[in-house]
Amino acid sequence: MEFLSQRIQNLAESETLQMAKLSRELRSKGHDIIDLSLGEPDFPTPLHIREAAKKAIDDGFTKYPPVAGYLDLRQAISEKFKKENDLDFSPEQIVVSTGAKQSIANTMLVLVDPGDEVILPSPYWVSYREIVKLAQGKQITIPSSVEDNFKITPEQLENAITPHTRVFCYSSPCNPTGTVYTKNELKAFAKIFARHPHVFIISDEIYEHISFLGKHESIAQFEELKDRVIVVNGVSKAYAMTGWRLGYVGAPLWIAKACEKMQGQITSGANAIAQRAALVALTSDQSETNKMREAFHHRRELIMQLLCEIPGIKPNKPDGAFYVFPDVSYYFGKSNGDQIILNGDDLCRYLVYNANVTLVTGQAFGAENCIRISYAASEEKIREALRRMKEALAKLR
Repeated sequence: MEFLSQRIQNLAESETLQMAKLSRELRSKGHDIIDLSLGEPDFPTPLHIREAAKKAIDDGFTKYPPVAGYLDLRQAISEKFKKENDLDFSPEQIVVSTGAKQSIANTMLVLVDPGDEVILPSPYWVSYREIVKLAQGKQITIPSSVEDNFKITPEQLENAITPHTRVFCYSSPCNPTGTVYTKNELKAFAKIFARHPHVFIISDEIYEHISFLGKHESIAQFEELKDRVIVVNGVSKAYAMTGWRLGYVGAPLWIAKACEKMQGQITSGANAIAQRAALVALTSDQSETNKMREAFHHRRELIMQLLCEIPGIKPNKPDGAFYVFPDVSYYFGKSNGDQIILNGDDLCRYLVYNANVTLVTGQAFGAENCIRISYAASEEKIREALRRMKEALAKLR
């Protein structure tokens, strides 16, 4: 008999990782699968970063690192915040973790008590929802749609805040929509948060360097929120270092210390070799990151063009990250004779087995009428995947 805790029984498996797993299983059985489910750059980690990791091994960085991260790395992150974002986080306010996901989990677990409300603008990244569950918080969702370019309004935000609100958590550029909030839009939110000093803001900025609007804007720039914003970032997306598992937060000192305490009882310090590689990534020439952003920008133009050629697909135009999140409700109720498409889950399953393309259902992100398509793939794969999708969708009547 299994005696699993309610905690794990209530926890959903990550739908993005689920689809990636299905992709691998189908490939192992000989299926020619094109995977557009994972948010993982298809570029290799730049050579100079890989070389730094090799050197770190030879230099003996094989012992336990400090829980919060090596001091020189935290200093480099502090300088990055100042140089790129004009934000003042001392090295003591930085905690380095095993990926930005752990950074978010640490923060949520040290701020949220059972029953506290956590506001998530929808669509939201899949793990926000489950991390709120782990913290035993109460999820409050603010909906948006493709017609609004998946942006919430200040009025919606104001109406969602109650005396029980503890955290507002969002990403910009956004996973899954690619939506980017402008400085003026964030300023309007900041004015509202200024009136509610009991609310803390987790600002997930992991896609900061994949923005097509120019300078990245952080909600942490507004003085009135200085003591209440936790900025989450990492090296996975900007430096194609997903497998290195290295994220970090810049936070008010007392929150940073609490995150360090939490992490000390779960994983201790992040991988020592990854930390040395991240130090070089942050402090060396950024031209490889710029090249990757340009490639993603070009791919966005390509995928938008191809999506617009498919009847019934209603895409947003993402301003960052490497996802597009189209409304596909046009196909709900249609059938190929064998299967009726009732929702995004059904459509994703249909496309896996009839187009050999893996995507992620919008239900996972709190938007049941949509699907997420990652364009972190080569142009050749994007063209072929969209050709297959168009062909398979044309069979639905």
